[in-house]
Amino acid sequence: MKSAYPGNTYNGGMKASRIFCASVFFSTMGSSAGWAQSWPVPPCGNQSSPGVPGFGHSMIVRVWTRAEFGQDWQPPACMGWKTPGFSTLVAATVRLRAETGADGILRRIGAVSRLAGLQYWSTTRHAWSTLISEASAVDGPDSPRSRADFQVGELVAGRTLYYRQSDNLSGGAIYKLSILEATPDRIAFAVENLTPLRFLFVTAFHPGEMQSVYFLDREPEGIWRCYGILRTGKNSSSLSNEASTVNRAVAFFRHLAGIPDTEEPPAAR
Repeated sequence: MKSAYPGNTYNGGMKASRIFCASVFFSTMGSSAGWAQSWPVPPCGNQSSPGVPGFGHSMIVRVWTRAEFGQDWQPPACMGWKTPGFSTLVAATVRLRAETGADGILRRIGAVSRLAGLQYWSTTRHAWSTLISEASAVDGPDSPRSRADFQVGELVAGRTLYYRQSDNLSGGAIYKLSILEATPDRIAFAVENLTPLRFLFVTAFHPGEMQSVYFLDREPEGIWRCYGILRTGKNSSSLSNEASTVNRAVAFFRHLAGIPDTEEPPAAR
C-alpha cells in the first residue's frame, strides 16, 4: 500500500496549516507517517505515543496491522475498549489552533449531518467517491426518526448519543457517540458502530468492530494538542482491505479538521 500526504490551509474556527501526510485526524504543517513498530500509547496520563509535534510542524501518523501484534494489543482503560487486538490500527497526533475554543470543537463533533457527501479515495475505483450518502442524529439506538444535530449542551461527559449514516459499501448503520470528557481544557470522545456493517451481504464488521477515540487538550494561546486512534476489530472480515480502511479513516479525520475531502494526494492508492 502506498502512503501519501495531502496539503491544505483551513481557516474557520479550527485552523490547520499545510500538511503532508496520510491525513489522519487534525492537521498542521507538514507530516510524517509510517508503519510502526512500537505500541501506541493514548494520552491517558502524561505520556503518549506517537508523540505530539509542535504547532506548525508535521502531523505524525502511524499504522499497525494484524500481522504485527494485532491479536494481543490491550487497549488502555481510558479508551473504553473492552476487547484486545485489531486488524488495522491508525494513530495520529498534531497540534492545532481552535479559535472558537472547546465549544467550537464540540459544535463540529455534534454536527453529524455534515458527514453527508463526505468523499474518500476508492482504491477499487481509483477515484474520489462519495463515502457517506446520508447522516443524521437519531433519538436512540432503536429510533428510525431523524432529529436535529447535537447541540453543545448535549455533549457532556458521560452522555451517549446516537446517529445513523449510510455509506457506499455497507449501507445504513447506527453509530454510538460517547462523550468521555468535555471541559474547557480537555475533550475526549469515542465512536463505534452499534449495528453490523455489511459488504455484498456479508458482515464485514460486527457491532463494535469499527472504533475510534479522540483526545484534545488545550494549551496556551488557543493551541490544542490532539491524539486520534482508530481500529478495526481483530475478527473483521477479510473483505475489509487495509488501504480502504486507512482512506476511510482519513476521510473522517479530514472532516473533523476542516480539510477538503478530495485534497490530493490521497492517503493510500
